[in-house]
Amino acid sequence: MLIRNVHIENDASATDVRIENSVFTCIAPFMEPHEHETVIDGAGALLLPPFVDSHVHLDTTLTAGQPEWNETGTLFDGIRIWSERKQTLSREDVLTRAEAAITMMAGNGIQFIRTHVDVTDPGLTALQALLELKEKVRDVADIQIVAFPQEGILSYPRGQALMMEAIRLGADAVGAIPHFEFNRDYGVESLKFIMDLAEQHGLLVDVHCDEIDDPSSRNLEVLATLAYERDMGPRVTASHTTALGSYNDAYACKLFRLLSMSGMNFVSNPLVNMHLGGRFDTYPKRRGLTRVKELTEAGINVSFGEDDIQDPWSPLGAGNMLDVVHMGVYAAQLMGYTQIKESYRYATHNGAHTLNLGDDYGIAVGRPANCILLDAPNFFDALNTHAVVLTNIREGRIIAQSHSPNTVVSCTF
Repeated sequence: MLIRNVHIENDASATDVRIENSVFTCIAPFMEPHEHETVIDGAGALLLPPFVDSHVHLDTTLTAGQPEWNETGTLFDGIRIWSERKQTLSREDVLTRAEAAITMMAGNGIQFIRTHVDVTDPGLTALQALLELKEKVRDVADIQIVAFPQEGILSYPRGQALMMEAIRLGADAVGAIPHFEFNRDYGVESLKFIMDLAEQHGLLVDVHCDEIDDPSSRNLEVLATLAYERDMGPRVTASHTTALGSYNDAYACKLFRLLSMSGMNFVSNPLVNMHLGGRFDTYPKRRGLTRVKELTEAGINVSFGEDDIQDPWSPLGAGNMLDVVHMGVYAAQLMGYTQIKESYRYATHNGAHTLNLGDDYGIAVGRPANCILLDAPNFFDALNTHAVVLTNIREGRIIAQSHSPNTVVSCTF
């Protein structure tokens, strides 16, 4: 396959890209096609590595309104509604909804997904269904599965045993929700428990950490300390950390030193964090977002996730990382021209780092031929126009194609 006349990651100069035997073999301008070679005319479009959704919940996807709508828009009502909905889960139910979500995501250029799966379920129904899905969709997307205790580890009956069973069944990462545990001591103990498990089993860690506006919720310092002391930073992710947006600046300044030392990753979910955050405020009303800009400027890895796709926590969602980045640059005030142009990294390279994808990710000779073609010459224009993902290529195969919409304005002035 030869992809002609594309701008790779905002490069001002157009070039060609050749794919052979599922890998990138040559990147150079003005290459001549081989006999019988498939040729894609990029026509000056943007070529990026595939989008990475580093935080989503495929087990809850497409359940909005079941059994009721979350009219308050709070995290806690979402948990309550899901707790009721998950009583009716079946393997077929989870697979059908998750497959529909994966189809949307593939059409929007997402090839790498980290999904959190609720394991506060005695039958672990959703986990087993998504382990099956992971193998089923391998030709379309790589899925990492986080064993996520939605209702707590120590605060849920047999929470520790269920987490260990999830690991035995094949979860890729362990999670926690320390701010939702009954008390601070349980929160700290839950973090030590999962870090022990991750260390023993060689797993990744991704914690729903301080997803609350409460400035006294300070589990992040505990997680960062554990990551630093155990030298596990790159394998550890703190998701949400919205309380960090409510900490006073003096404490945040002290904390940033530890966060940098830890080497851990952060995931912000701009759509859902903006939706759920500040719900108990009157005015001034907080944004409900972590300190994305400040973390980035400190050299700490931050990636974005969609989090929820039409479920009890968010009634909207289309499996489109452009939606996420668009909200993210506004909410985090990353609106300088260069910041916008480079913001694709929150949904590509930074996400790949969070998922520990290593050298298999990115457009370079010798790497797996995974890439997407967007209908714009650079990411500033792509984000501004919500550009269509024209082609989604995985290991040298086209797995999704779209056509640029052409709107004809017939009125005259």
